[in-house]
Amino acid sequence: MNTYAVKIQDFEGPLDLLLFFIKRDELDIYDIPIARITKEFLSYIHYLQQLDLEIAGEFVVMAAELMQIKVRMLLPPEPGAEADEEDPRAGLVKRLVEYKRFKEVAEQMRGLEAEAMLLSPRGYRESDPVEMPVETADDLVRDVSLFDLIASFQFAMDRVPKRTVHEIVRVNVTIEEQMAFIVDFFSRRSEGTFFDLIREMHERIRIVVTFLALLEVIRARQVVVRQVDPFGDLFIVRNVA
Repeated sequence: MNTYAVKIQDFEGPLDLLLFFIKRDELDIYDIPIARITKEFLSYIHYLQQLDLEIAGEFVVMAAELMQIKVRMLLPPEPGAEADEEDPRAGLVKRLVEYKRFKEVAEQMRGLEAEAMLLSPRGYRESDPVEMPVETADDLVRDVSLFDLIASFQFAMDRVPKRTVHEIVRVNVTIEEQMAFIVDFFSRRSEGTFFDLIREMHERIRIVVTFLALLEVIRARQVVVRQVDPFGDLFIVRNVA
Protein backbone atom coordinates (compact mmCIF):
# COMPACT_ATOMS: atom_id res chain seq x y z
CA MET A 1 0.00 0.00 0.00
CA ASN A 2 1.33 3.45 -0.91
CA THR A 3 2.04 5.93 1.88
CA TYR A 4 -0.68 8.56 2.17
CA ALA A 5 0.15 11.82 3.91
CA VAL A 6 -2.48 14.28 5.07
CA LYS A 7 -1.59 17.89 5.77
CA ILE A 8 -3.99 19.73 8.08
CA GLN A 9 -4.10 23.51 7.79
CA ASP A 10 -3.83 25.47 11.07
CA PHE A 11 -2.33 22.36 12.68
CA GLU A 12 -2.37 22.71 16.44
CA GLY A 13 1.07 22.87 18.02
CA PRO A 14 2.49 21.07 21.06
CA LEU A 15 1.35 23.73 23.53
CA ASP A 16 -2.20 23.30 22.18
CA LEU A 17 -1.91 19.58 22.85
CA LEU A 18 -0.73 20.16 26.42
CA LEU A 19 -3.62 22.57 27.05
CA PHE A 20 -5.95 19.95 25.59
CA PHE A 21 -4.80 17.45 28.24
CA ILE A 22 -5.02 20.04 31.04
CA LYS A 23 -8.57 21.07 30.12
CA ARG A 24 -9.78 17.53 29.44
CA ASP A 25 -8.51 16.14 32.75
CA GLU A 26 -9.17 19.37 34.73
CA LEU A 27 -5.55 19.59 35.84
CA ASP A 28 -3.90 22.46 37.68
CA ILE A 29 -1.77 24.27 35.11
CA TYR A 30 0.62 25.32 37.92
CA ASP A 31 1.07 21.73 39.18
CA ILE A 32 1.31 19.59 36.04
CA PRO A 33 1.69 15.82 36.65
CA ILE A 34 4.65 15.64 34.30
CA ALA A 35 4.92 11.82 34.13
CA ARG A 36 1.24 11.49 33.17
CA ILE A 37 1.38 14.34 30.64
CA THR A 38 4.55 12.94 29.05
CA LYS A 39 2.96 9.50 28.61
CA GLU A 40 -0.16 11.06 27.01
CA PHE A 41 1.94 13.30 24.74
CA LEU A 42 4.06 10.40 23.46
CA SER A 43 0.90 8.35 22.90
CA TYR A 44 -0.60 11.08 20.70
CA ILE A 45 2.64 11.45 18.72
CA HIS A 46 2.52 7.67 18.13
CA TYR A 47 -1.00 7.92 16.68
CA LEU A 48 -0.09 10.94 14.56
CA GLN A 49 2.85 9.01 13.10
CA GLN A 50 0.70 5.91 12.60
CA LEU A 51 -1.71 7.99 10.53
CA ASP A 52 1.17 9.45 8.49
CA LEU A 53 0.06 12.96 9.46
CA GLU A 54 2.75 15.56 8.99
CA ILE A 55 4.59 15.86 12.31
CA ALA A 56 6.19 19.24 12.94
CA GLY A 57 9.65 19.23 14.48
CA GLU A 58 8.31 21.27 17.40
CA PHE A 59 6.30 18.22 18.57
CA VAL A 60 9.48 16.16 18.78
CA VAL A 61 11.28 19.00 20.57
CA MET A 62 8.45 19.26 23.11
CA ALA A 63 8.54 15.49 23.70
CA ALA A 64 12.29 15.73 24.41
CA GLU A 65 11.70 18.67 26.76
CA LEU A 66 9.02 16.76 28.68
CA MET A 67 11.36 13.79 29.05
CA GLN A 68 14.11 16.07 30.31
CA ILE A 69 11.79 17.66 32.89
CA LYS A 70 10.64 14.19 33.97
CA VAL A 71 14.24 13.06 34.50
CA ARG A 72 15.13 16.22 36.48
CA MET A 73 12.14 15.67 38.76
CA LEU A 74 13.12 12.03 39.39
CA LEU A 75 16.74 12.79 40.23
CA PRO A 76 17.56 13.49 43.90
CA PRO A 77 18.69 17.07 44.66
CA GLU A 78 22.40 17.69 44.50
CA PRO A 79 24.22 17.93 47.84
CA GLY A 80 24.27 21.51 49.04
CA ALA A 81 21.50 22.60 46.68
CA GLU A 82 19.17 25.25 48.02
CA ALA A 83 15.76 24.05 49.20
CA ASP A 84 13.96 26.69 47.14
CA GLU A 85 15.57 25.63 43.86
CA GLU A 86 13.34 26.40 40.87
CA ASP A 87 10.79 23.75 39.90
CA PRO A 88 11.89 22.02 36.65
CA ARG A 89 8.37 22.63 35.33
CA ALA A 90 8.51 26.41 35.89
CA GLY A 91 9.63 27.36 32.39
CA LEU A 92 7.02 25.17 30.72
CA VAL A 93 4.26 26.43 33.03
CA LYS A 94 5.18 30.05 32.20
CA ARG A 95 4.97 29.37 28.45
CA LEU A 96 1.67 27.54 28.84
CA VAL A 97 0.11 30.36 30.86
CA GLU A 98 1.25 32.97 28.32
CA TYR A 99 0.04 30.85 25.40
CA LYS A 100 -3.32 30.27 27.13
CA ARG A 101 -3.69 34.01 27.67
CA PHE A 102 -2.99 34.81 24.00
CA LYS A 103 -5.36 32.05 22.89
CA GLU A 104 -8.18 33.39 25.09
CA VAL A 105 -7.65 36.94 23.74
CA ALA A 106 -7.70 35.61 20.16
CA GLU A 107 -10.95 33.78 20.92
CA GLN A 108 -12.49 36.98 22.31
CA MET A 109 -11.43 38.89 19.21
CA ARG A 110 -13.01 36.22 16.98
CA GLY A 111 -16.20 36.60 19.00
CA LEU A 112 -16.17 40.37 18.50
CA GLU A 113 -15.54 39.87 14.79
CA ALA A 114 -18.49 37.47 14.54
CA GLU A 115 -20.74 40.01 16.32
CA ALA A 116 -19.56 42.81 14.03
CA MET A 117 -20.41 40.73 10.95
CA LEU A 118 -24.03 40.62 12.13
CA LEU A 119 -24.31 44.41 12.00
CA SER A 120 -25.41 46.25 8.87
CA PRO A 121 -23.70 49.52 7.96
CA ARG A 122 -25.75 52.72 8.02
CA GLY A 123 -27.53 53.35 4.73
CA TYR A 124 -28.44 49.72 4.11
CA ARG A 125 -31.36 49.29 1.77
CA GLU A 126 -33.39 46.19 1.04
CA SER A 127 -32.40 46.46 -2.62
CA ASP A 128 -28.68 46.20 -1.77
CA PRO A 129 -27.16 42.79 -2.51
CA VAL A 130 -26.45 40.71 0.56
CA GLU A 131 -23.19 38.81 0.64
CA MET A 132 -23.50 35.59 2.56
CA PRO A 133 -20.33 34.28 4.20
CA VAL A 134 -18.89 31.31 2.35
CA GLU A 135 -18.66 28.19 4.49
CA THR A 136 -15.20 26.71 4.39
CA ALA A 137 -14.15 23.14 4.98
CA ASP A 138 -12.84 24.16 8.42
CA ASP A 139 -16.35 25.33 9.38
CA LEU A 140 -17.59 21.76 9.01
CA VAL A 141 -15.54 20.67 12.00
CA ARG A 142 -17.32 22.65 14.67
CA ASP A 143 -15.99 22.77 18.23
CA VAL A 144 -13.72 19.85 17.33
CA SER A 145 -9.93 19.94 17.19
CA LEU A 146 -7.57 17.53 15.50
CA PHE A 147 -6.75 16.17 18.95
CA ASP A 148 -10.44 15.35 19.51
CA LEU A 149 -10.41 13.40 16.24
CA ILE A 150 -7.26 11.56 17.30
CA ALA A 151 -8.93 10.75 20.65
CA SER A 152 -11.85 9.25 18.74
CA PHE A 153 -9.42 7.22 16.61
CA GLN A 154 -7.59 6.04 19.75
CA PHE A 155 -10.90 5.08 21.38
CA ALA A 156 -11.82 2.96 18.37
CA MET A 157 -8.40 1.33 18.03
CA ASP A 158 -8.35 0.36 21.72
CA ARG A 159 -11.64 -1.51 21.25
CA VAL A 160 -10.63 -3.49 18.19
CA PRO A 161 -10.43 -7.20 19.17
CA LYS A 162 -6.81 -8.19 19.83
CA ARG A 163 -5.57 -11.13 17.77
CA THR A 164 -3.29 -13.58 19.55
CA VAL A 165 -1.93 -15.05 16.29
CA HIS A 166 -0.28 -12.67 13.86
CA GLU A 167 -1.18 -13.35 10.26
CA ILE A 168 0.45 -11.58 7.34
CA VAL A 169 -2.47 -10.78 5.07
CA ARG A 170 -2.37 -8.40 2.14
CA VAL A 171 -5.27 -5.97 2.56
CA ASN A 172 -6.09 -4.22 -0.69
CA VAL A 173 -7.84 -1.07 0.50
CA THR A 174 -7.60 2.48 -0.79
CA ILE A 175 -8.60 5.90 0.45
CA GLU A 176 -11.10 6.21 -2.40
CA GLU A 177 -12.79 2.91 -1.53
CA GLN A 178 -13.18 3.87 2.11
CA MET A 179 -14.49 7.32 1.15
CA ALA A 180 -17.19 5.59 -0.89
CA PHE A 181 -17.87 3.30 2.08
CA ILE A 182 -18.33 6.30 4.43
CA VAL A 183 -20.61 8.13 1.99
CA ASP A 184 -22.72 4.98 1.55
CA PHE A 185 -22.79 4.45 5.35
CA PHE A 186 -24.25 7.92 5.93
CA SER A 187 -26.65 7.65 3.02
CA ARG A 188 -28.46 5.06 5.16
CA ARG A 189 -28.30 6.90 8.48
CA SER A 190 -28.07 10.56 9.48
CA GLU A 191 -25.33 10.31 12.12
CA GLY A 192 -22.93 8.00 13.89
CA THR A 193 -19.50 7.80 15.52
CA PHE A 194 -16.16 6.73 14.10
CA PHE A 195 -16.42 3.53 16.13
CA ASP A 196 -19.74 2.82 14.39
CA LEU A 197 -17.86 3.03 11.09
CA ILE A 198 -15.16 0.52 12.00
CA ARG A 199 -17.16 -1.76 14.32
CA GLU A 200 -17.00 -4.72 11.91
CA MET A 201 -13.38 -4.15 10.84
CA HIS A 202 -10.54 -6.25 12.23
CA GLU A 203 -7.50 -5.18 10.17
CA ARG A 204 -5.73 -2.21 11.75
CA ILE A 205 -4.58 -0.96 8.34
CA ARG A 206 -8.20 -0.81 7.14
CA ILE A 207 -9.14 1.23 10.24
CA VAL A 208 -6.25 3.64 9.64
CA VAL A 209 -7.21 4.09 5.98
CA THR A 210 -10.86 4.63 7.00
CA PHE A 211 -9.81 7.41 9.39
CA LEU A 212 -7.77 9.10 6.65
CA ALA A 213 -10.75 8.71 4.30
CA LEU A 214 -12.95 10.40 6.93
CA LEU A 215 -10.63 13.42 6.91
CA GLU A 216 -11.03 13.61 3.14
CA VAL A 217 -14.84 13.28 3.35
CA ILE A 218 -14.89 16.12 5.90
CA ARG A 219 -12.75 18.22 3.56
CA ALA A 220 -15.18 17.46 0.72
CA ARG A 221 -18.02 18.80 2.93
CA GLN A 222 -19.99 15.56 2.72
CA VAL A 223 -20.15 15.10 6.50
CA VAL A 224 -19.93 17.35 9.56
CA VAL A 225 -18.16 16.42 12.80
CA ARG A 226 -19.82 17.73 15.96
CA GLN A 227 -19.11 17.47 19.67
CA VAL A 228 -22.01 18.16 22.05
CA ASP A 229 -20.03 18.22 25.31
CA PRO A 230 -16.37 19.29 25.74
CA PHE A 231 -14.15 16.20 25.29
CA GLY A 232 -17.29 14.10 24.81
CA ASP A 233 -18.00 11.63 22.05
CA LEU A 234 -17.68 12.83 18.46
CA PHE A 235 -20.67 12.55 16.17
CA ILE A 236 -20.32 12.40 12.41
CA VAL A 237 -23.41 13.90 10.76
CA ARG A 238 -24.44 13.73 7.10
CA ASN A 239 -24.15 17.21 5.60
CA VAL A 240 -27.49 18.07 4.02
CA ALA A 241 -26.56 21.66 3.11
